[in-house]
Amino acid sequence: MKKFIFMTVLMVFGLALFSGCATMTGRTAGEHIDDASITTEVNAIIVKDDDAKYLKIDVSSTDGNVVLQGFIHDRTAEDRIVAKIRQIKGVKSVKSLLKIEPKK
Repeated sequence: MKKFIFMTVLMVFGLALFSGCATMTGRTAGEHIDDASITTEVNAIIVKDDDAKYLKIDVSSTDGNVVLQGFIHDRTAEDRIVAKIRQIKGVKSVKSLLKIEPKK
């Protein structure tokens, strides 16, 4: 009987422990890390691009869906950056909300 109670308590504790793997948003730690990696890679692409590296571009990634917000000098630069972002492993979509701010 003691063995049964011990196993039951152990099983309940294990379930409680593993249920903590998903956050309140329903995303797992792995999904959060993947999105953080994608955001880091996107920021690296922006910094390396001569037409975008000094501009304020905010990047967010949720479930592999990337959103860009801020300013860019022209649509050609925007298209080039979006094309590079689409090649990143794990990216499902790219939504650009960038506004044109011509070079001064």
